[in-house]
Amino acid sequence: MQTNVATNHTKADILQLLLQLGLTSAGSFAIWRKPKSNTVEIVLNDTAEPVKVDLSIENLEPGFIVHPFADQVDKKAYFIKANKYFSFELDKPLAADELPEWAKIQLKNQERLSSEEIRELLINQTLIHKIEVSKISEDKDHFTHLVKEGIKAIQDNQLEKVVPARTKTISIPTSFNLSCTLLSLMEAYPNAFINFFHLPHVGTWIGASPETLIETKGDIFCTMSLAGTQKATGDNPLKSVAWTQKEIEEQALVSRYIVSCFKKIRLREYEEHGPKTVLAGNLLHLRSDFKINMQETGFPELGSIMLGLLHPTSAVCGMPRKEAHDFLQEFEGFDRSFFSGFIGPVNIQGSTSIYVNLRTASLHDNEATLYAGAGVTEDSDPEKEWEETELKCQIIGKFIQNPSA
Repeated sequence: MQTNVATNHTKADILQLLLQLGLTSAGSFAIWRKPKSNTVEIVLNDTAEPVKVDLSIENLEPGFIVHPFADQVDKKAYFIKANKYFSFELDKPLAADELPEWAKIQLKNQERLSSEEIRELLINQTLIHKIEVSKISEDKDHFTHLVKEGIKAIQDNQLEKVVPARTKTISIPTSFNLSCTLLSLMEAYPNAFINFFHLPHVGTWIGASPETLIETKGDIFCTMSLAGTQKATGDNPLKSVAWTQKEIEEQALVSRYIVSCFKKIRLREYEEHGPKTVLAGNLLHLRSDFKINMQETGFPELGSIMLGLLHPTSAVCGMPRKEAHDFLQEFEGFDRSFFSGFIGPVNIQGSTSIYVNLRTASLHDNEATLYAGAGVTEDSDPEKEWEETELKCQIIGKFIQNPSA
């Protein structure tokens, strides 16, 4: 039986078709929906070998970039070139003739896959970890000890702040429906960057990031400082929230770091708005927004410049950056891979939107490894930092275990 493209498709149908197109292409692909948007987009490159590129984003062709947390020797990122691209609106049914020609050709001789078959295809194509995910990163005692070591380093004036991370591995249930999970994430987290990407032999990830690293559109450059975390409670959590001095200072450190990056390149003209409380799923954060006109300030390549200066941000690493990064490399005890790296569409429809890869999970071995970090300052409580990471893991984990959560 051939795939039926003769009828209108619901949003679940379309997502299922896009996942089928990606997983049967034997290449790399990414599907995403930007914050406060109703548009789902896909880029697909059916070349079997994943490609790496330099970080001069203004010169890149349209595509999707994926960069790990740790500094790489070659300073390059994975890149899914948009050899094939498609977008659709979530609130509009899609007629068969609105599918792009490349999709019609690829689907023509394929049977329509069920959600169970998509799951099987996904499991078969995700990495079989040659090195087991380090169990030390799942251990509560190790994490709370790491927090205590971070507090000690801050008290000894070696650091101002550090952001240790941990993992939590859960089984992917037999009822797992990838398209349903993605749709549920889009509905539950309208202010997040919902994403799924697959790089053959490298990794398969799903996420809902609340944090923009850089964004450029036309002459305008934007970035944000996002830090401080507490659970959203009550009927109107944005009105009833009260922030502690520890959380306010944690967010202020991130803002000061961004401003220090501007000073490094002698950029003096920028707009700063905030901090304000924002909702990200069931969590609240403090956020400040920064905006710059690249043309007026004479920085047409500000996107690439700031990408190099900001990553890894103090919100995912700490301050001073080098010392915090060295501390994590020495004491954290596991490879973060793409967690707290950066991902996003580049030069698609005239804009680039790159996000810190937070609230994310890697899919492998019939399991999902969830990643979370916590900002540690001198006033941190190790038990509360552990609880914060538990809340962050739930943001993605509950939708993998129960897509309609």
